[in-house]
Amino acid sequence: MKQRLQKILAQAGIASRRGSEQLIKAGRIRVNGMLVGEMGTKVDPMIDIITFDGQRIDIEEKKTVLVNKPPGYVTTLSDPQGRLVVADLVADIPLRLFPVGRLDFDTEGALLMTNDGELAERILHPRYEVKKTYQAEVRGIPSRPQLLRLEQGVIIDGSQTWPAAIRILQQRQDRSLIEIVIHEGKKRQVRKMFQAIGHRVLHLKRTAYGDLRLGDLASGKYRVLGHTDIKKIFSGKIPFTIRNIPA
Repeated sequence: MKQRLQKILAQAGIASRRGSEQLIKAGRIRVNGMLVGEMGTKVDPMIDIITFDGQRIDIEEKKTVLVNKPPGYVTTLSDPQGRLVVADLVADIPLRLFPVGRLDFDTEGALLMTNDGELAERILHPRYEVKKTYQAEVRGIPSRPQLLRLEQGVIIDGSQTWPAAIRILQQRQDRSLIEIVIHEGKKRQVRKMFQAIGHRVLHLKRTAYGDLRLGDLASGKYRVLGHTDIKKIFSGKIPFTIRNIPA
């Protein structure tokens, strides 16, 4: 059955639909040896030969995994500097899985990897407001007014963040462990948010996407997600209340 070329490319994990359009415009996609010139082209993946940069595209089984990324890994499929990459953590899966979004080099925890371009695009699209939960160990003990600023949104990189949910998990003399829930994905966002209120993040771990939690998954390991797990990613809303914050 014929389908739009962009959809097939997304299903094959080459790129999102929007990204696939850019590949087509760049002349990197051919069908049966012919350069594709029209954006609405429909093809039959069971009959037509589709190539990306000269390599044939196979429609793979769709698979999504939850990885517990250790610190010290780059959230890419390869690295010119020879650093460890998250692709190494799923090397035993005979499919090309790519990371959904990113975690900083020195941040650990929950990272989704998939070959389903449509699913990845939905998770990342701001419209779906997929909430992400982090545990941040920060230097010092933020005051209630400072944490209220985080809840309401702070200015980073010239723009205000959306409201966050905050929960104090632990406090000691010189540091605090704070849970923060956001639905944005700006670069180093959580670290910059705490920096904006004057408290440097010492250690950061993402623990959940929506209601899909990392749980007891060991560092460096992954688990394959089923349909029920995928639904959990999109479930739940950010509770706009600050919990366990002293007056």
